[in-house]
Amino acid sequence: MSAETEALAEQIKQSVALLRRHLNWDVSKTRLEELNHRSEDPELWNDAALAQKLMRERTTLANQIEGVERIEEDVSSTLELVELAEMEGDEGMVQDAIASLRAIAADTHKREIESLLSGEADSNDCYLEVNAGAGGTEAQDWAQMILRMYTRWAEQHGYKVTFIEGSEGEQAGIKSTTVQISGPNAYGWMKTEAGVHRLVRISPFDSAARRQTSFASVWVYPVVDDTIEVEVNDSDLRVDTFRASGAGGQHVNKTDSAIRITHIPTGIVVACQTDRSQHRNRAKAMEMLRARMYEAELQKREAAAAQTEASKTDIGWGHQIRSYVLAPYQLVKDLRTGVEKGNPDAVLDGALDDFMSASLAQRVGATRSEASATAQ
Repeated sequence: MSAETEALAEQIKQSVALLRRHLNWDVSKTRLEELNHRSEDPELWNDAALAQKLMRERTTLANQIEGVERIEEDVSSTLELVELAEMEGDEGMVQDAIASLRAIAADTHKREIESLLSGEADSNDCYLEVNAGAGGTEAQDWAQMILRMYTRWAEQHGYKVTFIEGSEGEQAGIKSTTVQISGPNAYGWMKTEAGVHRLVRISPFDSAARRQTSFASVWVYPVVDDTIEVEVNDSDLRVDTFRASGAGGQHVNKTDSAIRITHIPTGIVVACQTDRSQHRNRAKAMEMLRARMYEAELQKREAAAAQTEASKTDIGWGHQIRSYVLAPYQLVKDLRTGVEKGNPDAVLDGALDDFMSASLAQRVGATRSEASATAQ
């Protein structure tokens, strides 16, 4: 076989080994058999919520296991085809087979990255919070652009975006906003985007057309469900009502239906104005508070487990993660992974997959290095 064929085969072999490791292969196969057996029990559907949860788990496991098995079968048959083509001297067939191996290698790499979305909250929906930095209208317009970027990304992936609360800018843009992004692994993908985003452009608000630098911060935290327990004491809360702003109808704008809850011990503040009912807004705000407190706990765990990685998850204003330069040249650069794109318009229109994948791929590299060291 050619050197390229052998290299591709070895790459796929390593990827499959890591996929099996991430899946905890034997345990996952046993669990899938158990779920298949339980799905045949008619009494399971007496509890619709439990049944749906188990069926989602079953579908996810089945797709992961069948995907790995299919890769193994495809690479085996493709390598046999390469050997046969080389024996017969059919160069065209050899090149077709090598192209197939490249496609298989790309698929396994993608699955490696997706396999990292196995944290206890990675499969959950998430809240996305965008805040304009200092700089008035410039920063507020940039925050609006950031929100649109993530909304477009979510729509392109079939995710649902729901407005929770927000504060509009005086002249343009937004001061802050919170939306919920709902879909498979929404938090797992979006969590890589938390941090400070920097924009450099010719200001559309400056009559002298000077270049301006603006900042906006992004905070991502998971929607917590009933399986995740977060203790919140009523005595630790301060609840304020205020008049909702923005879209929502006359009733919303004329009554104090919006809710702001402050968790005094931690200083965490959440607000909701999405509903006309103050009670429903309060319930949603409490859900958001539990999510923020849970996300804070996840951050503590990650920092304790790997202090060298802590800066990547710190969303303070001193931790810039990406620069978007529109003038004097055009470039978007992720400062954590080094990924660059020369088409900012496409990125701002939601083309973020390469940046998200690269952040997760760093963990793949670390896992592969760890696996190699263990093997030695």
